[in-house]
Amino acid sequence: MNYKEIAQETLNIEAQALLNAAKNMSDVFEDAVKTILSCKGKLIVTGVGKSGLIGAKMAATFASTGTPSFFLHPTEALHGDLGMISTNDVVIAISYSGESEELSSILPHIKRFGTPIIGMTKNANSTLGKYSDLVIDVIVEKEACPLDIAPTSSTTLTLALGDALAVCLMRARDFKKSDFASFHPGGALGKKLFVKVSDLMNTTDLPIVSKETKVKNAIVKISEGRLGTVLITDAQNRLLALVSDGDIRRALMQDDFSLEENVFKYATLNPMSINDENMLASEALVLIEEKKIQLLVVTDKDKKVKGVLHIHTLIEKGIS
Repeated sequence: MNYKEIAQETLNIEAQALLNAAKNMSDVFEDAVKTILSCKGKLIVTGVGKSGLIGAKMAATFASTGTPSFFLHPTEALHGDLGMISTNDVVIAISYSGESEELSSILPHIKRFGTPIIGMTKNANSTLGKYSDLVIDVIVEKEACPLDIAPTSSTTLTLALGDALAVCLMRARDFKKSDFASFHPGGALGKKLFVKVSDLMNTTDLPIVSKETKVKNAIVKISEGRLGTVLITDAQNRLLALVSDGDIRRALMQDDFSLEENVFKYATLNPMSINDENMLASEALVLIEEKKIQLLVVTDKDKKVKGVLHIHTLIEKGIS
């Protein structure tokens, strides 16, 4: 048995279902988008079985892309949750056959509320089709299942149509990356757009020494600070220079190196720093990578040290 060929055939059948739907899409789809856009309440998605699983995903996609939405299981609706539906809402009801018993049971009640129903079914003359104000066709020539029974092509098409609705709504609302990040503050995009240097920089127990500090004492400070670096400041805590463990190793190669020497002799003067702790952490990472440094010093406008940001912190927090 050639499983690769079976997989290819499955994908081809489902892909053809999508292409056919795109080619034969009616103006009803546009009407559905306009109905949802005019909704003053929530977009409620409902369905049973595989259709319910697809509906739950659709509701999650709508909710994360600017359309207030949730999934309502028909059985739960019959036992009290119908109170979650109001006249200001819009309902998307999903049933490939259009004759799901549980779904059909709640349709008259939704209709009684005067709530618009957008049906997704293969049969506009079904119970679902008759109760719906708009019907989005979910028609496939065959299921990818070899028995032509298990929902495969039909669920794929339903899911894709849900995505198409979501994308249309995003375009209509001019939904931007910043909007998406607002709904996903913990995701990669949210971190990139919202996490600031001030959120991640270290401000306590900073490894700071003076110009007169001996090399041997600076080495101890480097070890204690666990940043591989000490900052050199003046009496007013203004940044003068920094010394890394790499600077110390390179200094060891010099003939006149002495542990009793002032560490300032081996320091990097005017090190890279920023005076805006509200800079996005992602922008700080770009700066660190461009300058090929590991530690970014954060100061105020007068060059007084406020904190440090290490590249390892940015990586650990998923900043990219």
